[in-house]
Amino acid sequence: MSGDIYIAGFSVACALGMDNAAVAANLFAATPPRIGDTAQLGDGRAVPVGRLPGALDGAEGATRTNRIVAHCLAPLRDTIAAAKARYGSERVGVVIGTSTSGIGEGGAALAEKLERGQFPATFSLAHQQLGDSARFAALLCGLTGPYYVVSTACTSGARALAAGARLIRAGMCDAVVCGGADSLCDLTLNGFAALDSLSDAACNPMSVNRKGLNLGEGGALFLLTRHEGPFRLAGCGESVDGHHMSAPDPEGKGAEAAMRGALTMAGVARDGVDFAHLHGTATRLNDQMEAAVVERVLGLETPCASTKALTGHTLGAAGAVQAALCLMAMQRGRLPPHVWDGARDPELAQIRLSAPGERAPLKRILSASYAFGGNNAALLLAAA
Repeated sequence: MSGDIYIAGFSVACALGMDNAAVAANLFAATPPRIGDTAQLGDGRAVPVGRLPGALDGAEGATRTNRIVAHCLAPLRDTIAAAKARYGSERVGVVIGTSTSGIGEGGAALAEKLERGQFPATFSLAHQQLGDSARFAALLCGLTGPYYVVSTACTSGARALAAGARLIRAGMCDAVVCGGADSLCDLTLNGFAALDSLSDAACNPMSVNRKGLNLGEGGALFLLTRHEGPFRLAGCGESVDGHHMSAPDPEGKGAEAAMRGALTMAGVARDGVDFAHLHGTATRLNDQMEAAVVERVLGLETPCASTKALTGHTLGAAGAVQAALCLMAMQRGRLPPHVWDGARDPELAQIRLSAPGERAPLKRILSASYAFGGNNAALLLAAA
């Protein structure tokens, strides 16, 4: 099957807020709030993190990642119910992108077993299965179509949207609940610390003073459909360059292929992109590679931003959270701000970075994500 893929609705929760309204209010504030929480590492250091600012309800016995999924599903219940009524529950699928799954709960359970000799009664090995989040969402919504998890590290959320679009185009589904969710946990935090990737201050993407990334948590879910909605998932680009387990290809060939793939699928030329959401982790290598790729693909005049100083890097949820922020930007005609210290790195391509308060008509936005193992994804989002 061919045809456009529409976005009927979306929901997001991250360090900026627990719902769409709160996230948008903070994202487009005159002074957007940087992440303000901290977490303690195994070596005693405290590092900034983008923690969810509110409580997660219900889902007794579920992992924190799955409670984020449940929280993001709640505002979409009516939209999903309408899709079930229109197509049948067997024609609505679920694709969730995640990387942490039940790692946090597994670590806590293991600590209790080492101390007391047995796992806590609430612990289940099923929570450690990466597919658990998709099954959880399908059961919660009463959906009987295909469901599965995409776990490609920090491109998981973006690739979940691409996978949902493929299910519709293949005729396997008429609608798909898709997106990403991830939660903070000690293992991931200390793993990034071991890679010397974490900053001890709020991250500073594209700055000459950048010192690394901040981790965060959150989620964003979307309902894709083959019938009309307010937005379109116009193009998806995916690549794997396999350059290194944790470092990006300095030339950015895979990242460039993903961006160009999204533009080609959408039939959009470089001057048709109104804004680009950067992966923008504030690590030395990512920012150097990404700035060069943006210059080659989009030129130096297309407005760009990374929002990770506001949300933290939400790992498997990052591509989905970015996509939600981009849709909010289109709704309001306001550019997501690039929050940093303003100190340009002369060694980076001098791409145009947006400032708080900028307004512009936005019809097409490119959102890019990159991950360990040379995994790359890009989404072209468009107004319907």
